[in-house]
Amino acid sequence: FPTSICLNTVRCRDWNKLRKPVVEKMRRDRINSSIEQLKGLLETVFHKQQPNVKLEKADILEMTVTYLRQQTLQSSTLTRSEMDYKDGYSRCFEEVIDFL
Repeated sequence: FPTSICLNTVRCRDWNKLRKPVVEKMRRDRINSSIEQLKGLLETVFHKQQPNVKLEKADILEMTVTYLRQQTLQSSTLTRSEMDYKDGYSRCFEEVIDFL
């Protein structure tokens, strides 16, 4: 009985040793694919900042983070502007109602 457990354990270890590089390659391929997709989506932004420069993966990730932060800030600014517009519109509407 203990021998069969040992054999299974050895087989499992061997299997895991064989499987680990394959799983790691698949993980790296997924990461590389995602980085390439980011590069493709934001290619115009990257080209404006650094034309004719080969970007490393770290550069692509850093520039993506910077771009997303800028977009978030612009989006919150627009939201404030929209709120100011709505507040002004409401005050104007109330004044018109009071006038009538």
